[in-house]
Amino acid sequence: MSPAVFGIGIPVLLILIIIISNIKIVPQARAAVIERFGTYLATWQTGLHLKAPFIDRMSELISLKEQVVDFAPQPVITKDNVTMQIDTVVYFQITDPMLYTYGVEHPMQAIENLTATTLRNIVGDLELDQTLTSRDTINAQMRVILDEATDPWGIKVNRVELKSIIPPREIQDAMEKQMKAERERREAILRAEGEKRSAILVAEGQKESVILRAEGDKQSAILRADAVREAKIREAEGEAEAIRKVQEAVAIGIVKINEANPTDKAVLLKSYETLAKVADGKATKIVIPSDLQSLAGLTTIIKELASDKVEE
Repeated sequence: MSPAVFGIGIPVLLILIIIISNIKIVPQARAAVIERFGTYLATWQTGLHLKAPFIDRMSELISLKEQVVDFAPQPVITKDNVTMQIDTVVYFQITDPMLYTYGVEHPMQAIENLTATTLRNIVGDLELDQTLTSRDTINAQMRVILDEATDPWGIKVNRVELKSIIPPREIQDAMEKQMKAERERREAILRAEGEKRSAILVAEGQKESVILRAEGDKQSAILRADAVREAKIREAEGEAEAIRKVQEAVAIGIVKINEANPTDKAVLLKSYETLAKVADGKATKIVIPSDLQSLAGLTTIIKELASDKVEE
């Protein structure tokens, strides 16, 4: 290689090296702050860029993704003079790389101090119970205040969360006793309601049992009355049937007597037999009519009755 060619190649090579070294690629979700002679020049977004050699430099390569920072617990005094430890979590995002670079020195430390002072101001107006039950309110108030305060720094605060609230040990003991008493009270109420419900169910069961027993007794009495009535009806029907059969037997006997055409002596003898049956050994005195002719009249009457019965 001739000296002339070698002399030309070295400067060209140096120029290529300088150009390649000044080609910059900004990754996704990143932004680069460029300075020229120490003064802000531009903000490079994602892509390929070429900076002027020796006069431009990349000051910061900043992430545009949402970031999370967890701050250590801070001592906070409530309105009723209770000191507690509260740690916070802040979700933020850089929206203006230039303001973030030149707006404040040590942005994270600034956000931490701002968070602590804001938290003390808000909780200082609340009592202990309100602090424990108003997390959402405190979170919302802190987010608004921090977002407004960090806006000149090119930072947007998206969310603020109270990670934990730690009251003093004696307050925790008192709260545990209170919660235990509350649980015992609820347990006693539930037990009393259960016993009340059980007593009501037992009383309703006894009431239903008495009603069913009364209904059963009533139905049983009705059935017994029906049975007694049916028995009396059957008994009356039996007596009527017996009387009817006796009458039929008497009528048949009279008819038989009439057909036999008995003599007066037979009738007289039958009358004596009838008197003997009437006495049946129980009568102490039997009156026998002295006029026996009346017995003959009795025979005539029996014959007439027999004749009437046959005609019927």
